[in-house]
Amino acid sequence: MDNFTFYSPTLYEFGRGAEEKVGMLTFLTGASKVMIVYGRNYAKNNGLIDRIASSLNTIGIDSLQLPGVQPNPDDKLVYEGIRIGRAKHIDGLLAVGGGSVIDTAKAIAAGIPYKGDFWDFFSGKAQVTEALPVGVVLTIPGSGSEGSGNTVITHTKDENTPRKISLRTDSILKPRFAIINPEMTFTLSAYRTAVGVVDMMSHILERYFSITTGVGVTDRLAEGLLMALMDEAPKALADPTDYNARANIEWAGTLAHNGLTGCGRREDWASHALEHEISAMYPEVAHGAGLAVVFPAWMTFMAHHKPSKIAQLGRRLFNIDIKDDRSAAIETVASLRAYFTAVLHMPDSFKALGIANPDIKQLTANLHANKGPEIGEYYRLRPADTEQIYTLMLASDQQDAAQETSKTMAAE
Repeated sequence: MDNFTFYSPTLYEFGRGAEEKVGMLTFLTGASKVMIVYGRNYAKNNGLIDRIASSLNTIGIDSLQLPGVQPNPDDKLVYEGIRIGRAKHIDGLLAVGGGSVIDTAKAIAAGIPYKGDFWDFFSGKAQVTEALPVGVVLTIPGSGSEGSGNTVITHTKDENTPRKISLRTDSILKPRFAIINPEMTFTLSAYRTAVGVVDMMSHILERYFSITTGVGVTDRLAEGLLMALMDEAPKALADPTDYNARANIEWAGTLAHNGLTGCGRREDWASHALEHEISAMYPEVAHGAGLAVVFPAWMTFMAHHKPSKIAQLGRRLFNIDIKDDRSAAIETVASLRAYFTAVLHMPDSFKALGIANPDIKQLTANLHANKGPEIGEYYRLRPADTEQIYTLMLASDQQDAAQETSKTMAAE
């Protein structure tokens, strides 16, 4: 196990009616004038935004609203939020929504006090040393952004080559508080619920697949969260108003991405990097749906290059009783893919994502232009490797692709 620092400063207010405390919790951040950031019309039409504004006003906090956050958020609304925030002397952000809204609010919070272009943080030209406080009212679980210091934004300055970049901070962009009422998710569609669950599972797997040994406790935490998500998701899909299923999914999503399952080990994050290029080039792709295609392809590749941890996952999560690691890993991939497709009804290929003719060469070039000549920690991937993983996503039946990969590897 590696040395580590685990710091989770976010206050979680969880349960029925939790949103009623938004005024008091915002007051405790020290903010006196906040920008309420949200997406399209749902939070406004159901009265949630007005209730939040009223709660803030009652306790003496002024607010203004910034609607319009889109899935896979880009820099346009961030720049607008920074401009308005500076002009109106905003001193706090309140994100009402899911990951795209929270990430937008975080980027604005970092950009307002910064003298330069906020994209400097994402391009590596500057580090975030100061940010306005961010609070969250979570309505769409999955991203885990309510408990992390991360934010993902797409840069559109060059519209021919959009750059979707993840900015990671240890603590400065972690929300001061997160309000989580599972009842707010009752109206989520089955699709939105499923893509959220895939995202949560992916956050855990990115940390689980590690070269660090001696992390038995952290492994078991990760495996337990995966088991819980796999048990609870079908209940929520069968009955969207199942409070306990929704509650367990939301709490698992927060724990999946607040750093807990990465304690003491090096994390991978190659699959997220692979997916970010897909949803940057094809923004109609939901992040979780993209991950449902990427992760089995990445694991198929790893089954033939570094199968041990995948085999361990399969033996513990799917009760796979196969001694040979490679064979066990291949069976693990098949089991995970079956869960994604048969239980969560997720896509299994580029075609199923609605991308008939993906530009794999360009995806690969963009990936390594943004992330460097090698990506990943579990296994260092070079352009030839990532191109092969993208190619695995072409098959409508990835089991056939896996068999073809086996033949190729054997020939090599």
